[in-house]
Amino acid sequence: MLKRVFVAPDPGRVRLRFAARAVLGIGLAVVACALLGHSLVGAVTGGLAALLALFTVADATVRGQAVTTALLPVVGVPVLTAAALLHDHPVPRDLTFLAVVGAGVYARRWGPRGHSLGVFAFMTYFIAQFLRATPGRLPELYAAVALSVLAAAAVRFGLWCYERRLPPPAVVAPPVGAGLARVTTRQAVQATAGAGFALVVGQLLSGQRWYWAVGATWWVFVNTTSRGETLVRGFRRVLGTVLGIGVALLVAVPLHGAAVPTAVLLAVCVFGIFYTAAVSYTWMMLSVTLLAGLLYGALDILTPGLLALRLAETGVGALGAVLAVLFVLPVTTHAVTDAWIQRALRCVHACTAATAARLAGAADADPAPHVAELEQLLARVRLAVAPLVHPLNPMLGRKRRARRVLALLDDCAREIRGLVAVAADPEASHDARLAAACWRVQSAVEALVVADGDRAAGPAPAVAAHPVADTSPPALTHLHGLERALTELATPLRTPSGSPLVGA
Repeated sequence: MLKRVFVAPDPGRVRLRFAARAVLGIGLAVVACALLGHSLVGAVTGGLAALLALFTVADATVRGQAVTTALLPVVGVPVLTAAALLHDHPVPRDLTFLAVVGAGVYARRWGPRGHSLGVFAFMTYFIAQFLRATPGRLPELYAAVALSVLAAAAVRFGLWCYERRLPPPAVVAPPVGAGLARVTTRQAVQATAGAGFALVVGQLLSGQRWYWAVGATWWVFVNTTSRGETLVRGFRRVLGTVLGIGVALLVAVPLHGAAVPTAVLLAVCVFGIFYTAAVSYTWMMLSVTLLAGLLYGALDILTPGLLALRLAETGVGALGAVLAVLFVLPVTTHAVTDAWIQRALRCVHACTAATAARLAGAADADPAPHVAELEQLLARVRLAVAPLVHPLNPMLGRKRRARRVLALLDDCAREIRGLVAVAADPEASHDARLAAACWRVQSAVEALVVADGDRAAGPAPAVAAHPVADTSPPALTHLHGLERALTELATPLRTPSGSPLVGA
């Protein structure tokens, strides 16, 4: 697990810059709050608001990111107001919290902006519970949120806007439907039900820290689609919390909130959250748990018993999420995985067609956007298949099939990248054999991209393998490699019994 974090590829050092910029932006926000005379509660609010502004905003363009960042206080201030006004009224406070959970998840249907605003709304309500915000503190908290979002924006769009030098990432929309067939709608219902369970049981454990359970349920649902993904994420959240509590007992408790070492370790935790988020949810949760322990130490309320309570509340929240995805409008892992695999294969088809047109002399044919989209789709396939390849999964046969699918899709992506690189060469010419090879690749994709019912009807039509002569042009070599990978994909995707890759 440690190797996965520090050996994981970081093209262009994007994760490193992402994490370093976060430390700078959050540090600037906290310093600004302190210079304006805010209390420790105000400074903590500002630091967390800046963290969210830098972490959650993920629009494809810099302009889109700026618009979403500007909208964060518009969403956060009303939620903060409601949380403070309802502080001493448990029933409406709890019902409002559940409404914020449902609305925050439902907002994902509007893409990255909806997701960012939903997360910020939820976390604003959560922070109000964490800091026990009351109406009397609202002016200071308003100022802290506005100042910190402004500081984060100044760093992100002024001092260190490395996105301007990068091509905009491909944005891959989730599978859509109507009504309860829409994944975001079903997840909104699931998250609300799971949060309701967490809220009730969490309050039985603690009348003061119950919101930890709700927070655990919420974050288990973030960036997941199927019940399998949610189960794996719940396990990783609990594991990360256990590890984080162990580190907090060794580090945060002995510090007793000492200002300088606590500030240094908080910066390390922020860096860890941002650096590990893309590669290991467990390590991110370790950093989050240690950060929470350090903040409680700074507020002079950290004890081993409090850390034990956090673990218990996290377990309750994860259990609430698990029960919700299993019994409330479940979204099967098979349905989600199959949808992403088929979209990846269609993208392979589009890449091949665009490359063939480019090699044939079509100046307006550009396969590059398709390659970027394919990388994003393969990332989603890996996330969807993660439950099946998890070490604790007992279904060894399906685990082997899933790993084979992932390996062959990676082979497809590698051959596509090589093919596109060849096509980018202005001296690359069209060979008569390329058209036939492209046609066979497209036929292979069309044979694989079928509905589940058709898939069960019989085996896939075979695609003949063609030997590659030493004199073949590089493009043809990549096409034959792609053809072989697609041919071999028919076996794990279509078993003789017609059983799905990951089951219902």
